[in-house]
This record gives sequence, structure tokens and C-alpha cells, in this order.
Amino acid sequence: MMSKSEHRIEVGVKTAYLDNQSAPEANRYVFAYTITITNTGSVPARLLTRHWIITDANNKVQEVRGDGVVGEQPYLEPGMSFEYTSGAMIETPVGSMRGSYQMVADDGTHFDADIPAFSLSIPRTLH
Repeated sequence: MMSKSEHRIEVGVKTAYLDNQSAPEANRYVFAYTITITNTGSVPARLLTRHWIITDANNKVQEVRGDGVVGEQPYLEPGMSFEYTSGAMIETPVGSMRGSYQMVADDGTHFDADIPAFSLSIPRTLH
């Protein structure tokens, strides 16, 4: 039985609306998100794959699965962080994203790092 403290990844998120890439008249809203992944456990781990669930205000769901993030499979020693920025496009001014990263620790344990739900929303000034 593994203890939770050995395998723990914290995920922080910042989002931004990309006005210059969006076309509201065509139901195209583009957002950037910056993710910080921190190994708060005691065992080094590598991020293998990602699974995103992106939902717009019409409850249209896009699921995205793939290897790594931005073409990398970051290896995180305890206490280390990896930050990257990516993007998402939805058809409504507001939506949400959540998901998980599939990790493997140096001790061979596979575990999921949850990405808590966060919202994608255009700034009020642009409405």
C-alpha cells in the first residue's frame, strides 16, 4: 500500500483570453492556459500522458488525450516544477477545463495527477 505523500503532484493554472486569435462572430474563443506542475511527493516522477475534458457553455465536450505536454514528458524530482503554456478553443465565451496527467514514479508506481477544474472566460470588458 503506497502512502499518499510519496506520489503527489500539485497543478496550478493561470488562464488568458486571446482576443487577437478569437472571432466571436464565428463562435471562436481562444484561450491560453499556463500550467505549473510541482512534485510535492517524495519520489521522482515522469509525466507520461495527459487527458483533458474541455466543456463549453453549450455543454459541448472535447476530450483530448496525448503523450506528454507541449512535446515533452517532464521528469520531476521532489520539489521541482515544470511550467508550460498551451491553448484551447471553444465556441462560447465561457467554458471549463479539467483533466489529469498520467505519471510514473521512479519506484514503478503509476498514478494520476488530477487537474482541478478551471474556467475559461472572456474578460467582462470585452462583452
